[in-house]
Amino acid sequence: MNCRCCNGEAKKFGKFKNVNRIVQRYRCLKCGTTFSDSQPLTGLRVDLDKACQVVHLLCEGMGIRAIERFTGLHRDTVLSILESAGEHCARLLDARIRNVNGSWLEVDEIHTYVLKKEVNTDETGEFFTYLSADMSSKLIVNYLVGKRNRPNTEAFLQDLKTRMAGRFQLTTDAYQAYCRGGGAVGRVFGNDIDYATEKKIYSQPISPKLPNTRPATLIAIKRVPRIGRPDMKLATICHTERLNLSVRQFTKRFTRKTLGFSKKLENLRHAVALFVAHFNFVRTHGAHGRTPAQAANLTNHAWTINEMLSATI
Repeated sequence: MNCRCCNGEAKKFGKFKNVNRIVQRYRCLKCGTTFSDSQPLTGLRVDLDKACQVVHLLCEGMGIRAIERFTGLHRDTVLSILESAGEHCARLLDARIRNVNGSWLEVDEIHTYVLKKEVNTDETGEFFTYLSADMSSKLIVNYLVGKRNRPNTEAFLQDLKTRMAGRFQLTTDAYQAYCRGGGAVGRVFGNDIDYATEKKIYSQPISPKLPNTRPATLIAIKRVPRIGRPDMKLATICHTERLNLSVRQFTKRFTRKTLGFSKKLENLRHAVALFVAHFNFVRTHGAHGRTPAQAANLTNHAWTINEMLSATI
């Protein structure tokens, strides 16, 4: 064990017991600093089993106040668990989702808002969650929560590039930042991938002020090869659109026309990190009966929530 201050050698220096377990202490032989083993959900004094229950309920789409009533914990404590677990999951995903051997990826964005739709600032208004998914394993490779613009699109694709092990086929929608005028995909990947876009064309909806209204209907799908030689039979984003439905079903902050939307941007980011980690490592996918991380050979078993929150990074 090395010291966290000077990186000198540290020796065991007693133990203490908290509400969750016995914790080992250490003392640096060089600078004399004492410190403890890292613990799950740093900064919280809630029993770990109770925190796991809260995380489980959050990942099943329950709202903050509903969890407060169900568990007896104060809503501020529930939000503290969300913050600590979200930060841990973000670090876990950044460390573990690497060198993915995917051959067919799809990318899409899911819309939500923070505080108010009408007030668009850096911290409030409309936000999009970018998601990339490997269609063989169903693994969510990376994500980004932010405004839907060119800098965020390029940052998201740069992050995706660092996580992939080899050449793959990518499909996105026809959002201009991806593909127009060179596009972010071309700037980030060059000719190292096979890339196509899919654009869905809808009929004009009838005005809601008129009687006998009906929603817009899909009338055409336009698929265009952009880079390399993509297999056009696989050039679709339907699967990531289905993933978007899972996000809305299992994360209360994405449900439409309710009061569940985020009031703070950081809490939205924590909730997305928690969903992605739970989806990848804990939840068994119906397509192949394993977790996406198992199918991608990143783990050898389905994790429990306790394992997810206690995993070393």
